[in-house]
Amino acid sequence: MRVDALTSTLEQRVLPNDLDLNLHMNNGRFLTVCDLSRVDLFIRTGLLALMLKQKWAPIIVRHTMDYKKPLRPFQKYTVSMSITRWDEKYFYATHQFLSRGKVVAEGESTAVLLGREGVVPPEKVIEAVTARQNRTAVESH
Repeated sequence: MRVDALTSTLEQRVLPNDLDLNLHMNNGRFLTVCDLSRVDLFIRTGLLALMLKQKWAPIIVRHTMDYKKPLRPFQKYTVSMSITRWDEKYFYATHQFLSRGKVVAEGESTAVLLGREGVVPPEKVIEAVTARQNRTAVESH
């Protein structure tokens, strides 16, 4: 996954351990699934390897979610997450849950990568991921 296309899409199904007392997906489970989307993106871009090597820790500093429709037991859904922008400190991502062609929840998260010296500037992260991807591409040819 190239850094110019930072989107993760996962196909899921509501499982019994996802349910709350109302027998629909628990609001906290939506946030956990957003975490899974981020980890998928970390792996696909090569960022996870860099985070382990550099001892960078991903930290969510803010997350919002608007719930529009319930997800029932065993219902299929798709969650997509896109890094939409970044500034000198934060990465911003949008999250969208779809089922049966309808949006069931949408949200946004703000995150940083924390290193030994504090917050790692997003530009430095993007440069490191791009360099790693370029090295990997050269090595595979």
